[in-house]
Amino acid sequence: MEHVQVTRAGSQASVTGSADYFSGRVRIDTPFAGTGEARVGGAIVTFEPGARTHWHTHPLGQTLIVTAGAGRVQHWGGEVQEIKQGDTVWIPPGVKHWHGAADTTAMSHIAIAENLDGKVVDWLEPA
Repeated sequence: MEHVQVTRAGSQASVTGSADYFSGRVRIDTPFAGTGEARVGGAIVTFEPGARTHWHTHPLGQTLIVTAGAGRVQHWGGEVQEIKQGDTVWIPPGVKHWHGAADTTAMSHIAIAENLDGKVVDWLEPA
């Protein structure tokens, strides 16, 4: 029998974003992940000023919901776009991109992506 699962705030430790995938100081909280046949998972990611992801892609795309601060996002060959609290960003499957904080302002977002055959992201070179 299936049951509703509640994950209590603060019940999971935060982790520091690895220098293999991020530049600058980044904190990651992972309050939800798909289990069984569910494929969707997500993280709350907080970027200190100037911090960002490396270039990367997602096999089934990614949604970002900016919850605090101001940041930036760019797809390969495109212009850098400013993003702010309340904005939602959709990155289509396979689109090479990066995202992170503005130079002088921290930014937090909820990142939501689905896994495809156990893979959620392909990390590439620093942005």
